[in-house]
Amino acid sequence: MKSIPPILWKPSAESIQQSNLKKYQAFLANDPRYAFDLNDYTAMWKWSVADPTRFWESLVHYFHLDWEYKEVLTGKMPEAKWFNGAQLNYAEQVFVRQSGQNPMLLFQSERESLQVFEKSTIEKQVAALQIHLRKLGVVKGDRVVGYLPNCPQTTVAFLACASLGAIWSCCSPDFGVKSVLERFQQIQPKVLIGVNAYLYGGKSFERNAELQALKEGLGELAALIQVPYLLEIPLDPTFENWEEIVNTSIHSPLTFEAVEFSHPMWILYSSGTTGLPKPITHSHGGMLLEHLKYLTFHNDVKPGERFFWYSTTGWMMWNFVQASMLAGATAVLYDGSPGFPNMNSLWEMAKNAGVHHFGTSAAFVLACMKAEISPIDLNLQDLRSIGITGSPLPPEGFRWLSEKVKPGIWACSMSGGTDVCTAFVGGNPWWPVYEGEIQCRTLGCAMESWDEQGNAILNGVGEMVITQPMPCMPIKFWNDPDFKRYHSSYFEEFPGVWRHGDWLEITDRGSLRILGRSDSTLNRQGIRIGTAEIYRTVEKIPEVLDSLIVNLEKEGGDSIMPLFVVLPIGQALDQTLIAKIKTALKQECSPRHVPDLIRQVPAIPYTLSGKKMEIAVKKKLLGLPLDQSVNKDAMRNPEALDAFEV
Repeated sequence: MKSIPPILWKPSAESIQQSNLKKYQAFLANDPRYAFDLNDYTAMWKWSVADPTRFWESLVHYFHLDWEYKEVLTGKMPEAKWFNGAQLNYAEQVFVRQSGQNPMLLFQSERESLQVFEKSTIEKQVAALQIHLRKLGVVKGDRVVGYLPNCPQTTVAFLACASLGAIWSCCSPDFGVKSVLERFQQIQPKVLIGVNAYLYGGKSFERNAELQALKEGLGELAALIQVPYLLEIPLDPTFENWEEIVNTSIHSPLTFEAVEFSHPMWILYSSGTTGLPKPITHSHGGMLLEHLKYLTFHNDVKPGERFFWYSTTGWMMWNFVQASMLAGATAVLYDGSPGFPNMNSLWEMAKNAGVHHFGTSAAFVLACMKAEISPIDLNLQDLRSIGITGSPLPPEGFRWLSEKVKPGIWACSMSGGTDVCTAFVGGNPWWPVYEGEIQCRTLGCAMESWDEQGNAILNGVGEMVITQPMPCMPIKFWNDPDFKRYHSSYFEEFPGVWRHGDWLEITDRGSLRILGRSDSTLNRQGIRIGTAEIYRTVEKIPEVLDSLIVNLEKEGGDSIMPLFVVLPIGQALDQTLIAKIKTALKQECSPRHVPDLIRQVPAIPYTLSGKKMEIAVKKKLLGLPLDQSVNKDAMRNPEALDAFEV
């Protein structure tokens, strides 16, 4: 039996009593429609998944959503329909829940110091853009797309689009033209909004030529609106000027188009590394309920607090940051490299902005560790939580946050994805944080770990599945009328059950470990090994900056497992370091974790959203031509693939 890992954080009795989750517990106990005495989180979670209809309806009442509807839930996955007859608008709820007593947005970039945007300013700009979009003929159901960085203009564009019932979609301006067209051509937008240039790592990158190429590739656009983001870069005079639109002297009150619960709000995309990106379509109602639930109960975000997550607009965490405004919080935006001019930059921004909730990736935390910085010296007195997503954070990462950022900090890992634009598993303000583990399954998420026979297991590694519908599940993939791509993505292996594609271990304490993607899992003599286990051990070796491992199945049932490592400039992989890596894996994991060979490469290939491209490397090593196995425009560093060979 495995030993219980050390507790890194434990909530105080006072913090539990003051948590939003405690208020919800009291609501369930005192409201005559429920009168439930759910005395702990386990009981609350079990009720939420055993009776999803009443659970999700309780959120409508708890969050004072004035809806009229006929039925809460009809049908089963993947045909489940929610809140038939309800009329609402996500953007309207954002403004309703912003009191105006605190800033609506804070913004900082590599070049700009911290800027404050009040609700009145954002509301005027959204109203002005709304008027202009109407003049361009944008109506409910039309698509408006952005080629924009993480800045206030992008938030304004999204809110204006959603207020009309139009459908928003966005790519970061570091995406290549081909990659953007592969996404946007599938949804046929009416309006494109883009920047003249963007900034990263102290360098500016002009985007006028890219916007012209996008205009040509997207056919009949009603307009292309250009944001003068970097003033030293000239604007293209053939495009409409953002500033002239949002700063017009003609003012009109902001209005909101009521839409059905299942009306599309935005379209996100799968990584697109091994095929055409899937246009994942989410609804106004599904996102509204889910985001209110997670931000309020699982991240414990409170009105007036400041919520930050480092992200680009090409990652679903950008959408998640916008959701913090639903909780009455101030959304904090940052544009640029997290490591420029040094690894302290984001921590200094968090100090200056008074950030209460700081979100980042495991890779950023590990990079801070290697840089040997000490954000604790900044005295981050407002900081309450640090959220981690993107990949599992190893135990030493948790320890570093407590020792070098803030003693007693609540480090709450979360995991979900673009598929649902939220987290299936994440924070719990009532439970301790165990080293290397995620705290809990979220309310309403009927998640289990299944073995190959479809049996739920505890304290063992299995396939992550969801057995009950959730409103945040996609309503469809765009241009997938027969739901063929949708079904094959989630329901092919277990009919009627969502298979997410991760290896998962659920402990008998209710905490969890995500061990990497199940489609990149290493199978050694029938034993499943998650890639995260390898990286956790290898990447804490000082000489190893990054790593990637795959398992290559050969004819006759044999296989070979190569490990690729990135070392500091000027250092070569020698037998001493090879032995050190193998010994560490054997001692900390098992002999099965030891690779068959180790190779040095200049860099590990990543998607634009920061995922290691294990599958693309595996396909290349199996001899598939690169143009058939990977879309280089969906990669951060496509040249990295060239060095991979065994």
